[in-house]
Amino acid sequence: MSASHVPRDYYELLGVSRDASDADVKKAFRKLARELHPDINRHDPAAEEKFKEVAEAYEVLSDPERRPIYDRYGHEGLRSGGYEPSFTGFGSISDIFEAFFGGGSPFGSGFGGGGADRGGDAVVELSLTLENVASGVSREVEIDLTARCSHCNGNGAEPGTPIETCPRCEGTGQLQAVTRSVFGQLVRMQVCDRCGGDGKIPETPCGVCRGSGHEIRAESIAVDIPAGIEDGQRIRLAGRGHAGSRGGPPGDLYLLVHVEADARFERHGEDLLTRVDVPFTDAALGTRLTVPTLAGEEQVELKAGTQPATVLRLRGRGLPELRRRGTGDLHVVVNVLVPSKLNDEQRELLRRFADSTNGETYPAPKGNEGLFNRLRHAFRA
Repeated sequence: MSASHVPRDYYELLGVSRDASDADVKKAFRKLARELHPDINRHDPAAEEKFKEVAEAYEVLSDPERRPIYDRYGHEGLRSGGYEPSFTGFGSISDIFEAFFGGGSPFGSGFGGGGADRGGDAVVELSLTLENVASGVSREVEIDLTARCSHCNGNGAEPGTPIETCPRCEGTGQLQAVTRSVFGQLVRMQVCDRCGGDGKIPETPCGVCRGSGHEIRAESIAVDIPAGIEDGQRIRLAGRGHAGSRGGPPGDLYLLVHVEADARFERHGEDLLTRVDVPFTDAALGTRLTVPTLAGEEQVELKAGTQPATVLRLRGRGLPELRRRGTGDLHVVVNVLVPSKLNDEQRELLRRFADSTNGETYPAPKGNEGLFNRLRHAFRA
């Protein structure tokens, strides 16, 4: 790090508070690493430098020895105590990605070293309607994935040109890093920043992938969404994520399901709830109601004398249970409408009706059972 460069606060770089837990620090770095890795973010020329900064911040804040020193004395404390971060290239943080992904980098070559590296996982969001949930649906999802370069077949060399032993690490794929500490000199191995741990480099880098062995490729993947899926659930497609490197397996693709709100219905597991407005005259005399269902409108008999907040149950008109044979019900709440504007004739007719009522006209009170209790009983039945 040059003397003229003023380092940024590590907590600010990762976007976490100074009392952030180790898990919060790791989560923040993981998110930024996916955004800034130059093999993924090719539109920002500063992405590589930004990535190095957040990797350096993570290297310090994830270290139980260096973080307390940094908290008390800042960057100067790290340098004076021999704890200055040793991050100089992508290869030196392979241990970070091993902690995250159970093996090398999720981005392909340039991380990890020596053995095969598993590819990174990918996430796609899917929006579904309640009708989709009711029947299940097949979708084509579009996603950009890191894939093996089709031009060089993943070896990073222009076809027909040789691949040579890396002169920096002499083919080992690793370099020694020496740092000072209160206990003396510490020697640790880090991935070669020249060959990315391969031990070999192409004499003429591939003109398509610039020697990385990977390219970003738009993929269209067919997905079957099962009926009855809930909002927020994930579907895992094993091996459909980013390509691995050095013969490593690809990562997984996760589909994050979002079920769109429907103005007609409220969902409660497999059951649906809807409200139908009924004039008080129809509730008193009885009528046939038109009720919305996921399969279309349906006629329902409304008995004379139906009271406000009555719940009608249409069995089997709800949603299917996920991977089961059962189907939920549709609960229809009767909302009795009372007129708010009357002309003289209507007012007179209602007065005459009121004068003609007796103790048998209205139902006897049944206690203080509100709508909440009625719905609770309906869903339990």
